[in-house]
Amino acid sequence: MPLQNRVQPTSDILAVPVRGQFMGNRGILHTDDRQLRHVRWRHQAWVCCLTDFKNRKRPLMAPRHYTELFFFDEPVALAAGHRPCGECRRAAYKAFLAAANHAGPIAIFDQKLHQARAVPRTFGQRRAIRHFDDLPDGTFVQMDTGQPALIWQDALFPYQPSGYLPPLTRPKSGETRVLTPGPSLIALREGYQVSPRIVET
Repeated sequence: MPLQNRVQPTSDILAVPVRGQFMGNRGILHTDDRQLRHVRWRHQAWVCCLTDFKNRKRPLMAPRHYTELFFFDEPVALAAGHRPCGECRRAAYKAFLAAANHAGPIAIFDQKLHQARAVPRTFGQRRAIRHFDDLPDGTFVQMDTGQPALIWQDALFPYQPSGYLPPLTRPKSGETRVLTPGPSLIALREGYQVSPRIVET
């Protein structure tokens, strides 16, 4: 039985067996019996980490330790509101902050990112409305059906918990609901590089 620790572009956390390419952290979200609480974060420093770093090993969802979250790939992590970890992904961390035009304490950036991604008290996700032609590759949008989709190289890849579906034609105009928060959109627009796991399922 899979644990409820797979984060979706909508920021929902599901119990699905798909292996994640990256790991994340939002604090202790689970009970001692490894069940997820209603809360979806305990702090504002939502990071996206490597799944293998310095051979560190830890049991998943151990009592009184942070909840290990997993992402299918980095575009999913960015859409859910996470940013690269400053320890295990130092080069990506520096590149991301530079592309996001941030200089100064990381706590200030985390606060700004949190304001852009999260709805207080409801633990919901903010979803801005933007024009398709203003969105860079690596952005997640929400289609009219409610399904998340990745913008990548003039195509729109619908996403489900097991991965990406075959591509659709990307609209050239019109507005859409965007999942990727504003500070991460700036980083993508200014050249931060991601590599989606685009495999037709």
